[in-house]
Amino acid sequence: MSGREAYLELYLAHRAALVDYAAPIVGDRARAEDVVQEAWLRFSAAAEKERAEADRIAQPIGYLYRIVRNLATDVARRLSADSWAEASPALDEVEAPGVDPERQAVDRDALRIVAAALAELPPRTRLAFELHRFGDKTFAEIGRQLGISQTRAHNLVQEALAQCMLRLAGPAEEIPSANVSSIGGRGAPAVADDDS
Repeated sequence: MSGREAYLELYLAHRAALVDYAAPIVGDRARAEDVVQEAWLRFSAAAEKERAEADRIAQPIGYLYRIVRNLATDVARRLSADSWAEASPALDEVEAPGVDPERQAVDRDALRIVAAALAELPPRTRLAFELHRFGDKTFAEIGRQLGISQTRAHNLVQEALAQCMLRLAGPAEEIPSANVSSIGGRGAPAVADDDS
């Protein structure tokens, strides 16, 4: 049996499970069927490439599931964006807001308060928050990067968010000035173990 036939047999053996895996992500079985079909096309193209380069897909089932997950996530994002675009008014129908100096001042004060709240956090808590809120990292990615569990990463981000909300709710006169440009900067602090 050739490599392509073996991969086809593997795909057919796992096809139903792949559809079951994709269905909750995309929202229905018909879309999941499309995702799995597209995954097979990409998987078979990779198998052909591997054969031409004498490489070997180390874990073909895992690779197939990864392709399905990535495609399903792309479809779900596209559907979410499409539904949002349909629900929101056309841009030419929305009147552009004018520059409101009072609103700008309020927003600037809020940003200063958040910067001060973040500056008070332990370095690892602040870094977890910045990675999540400004770096679009998942809790799992943050956990791997910081060497902590996904749950702990979630807790650190929640602690930081709670601190920011607490400071925003309090009187602004007690908040010392902070360097607003330091929020979300690429020069994140080094990871410290002072908050476990």
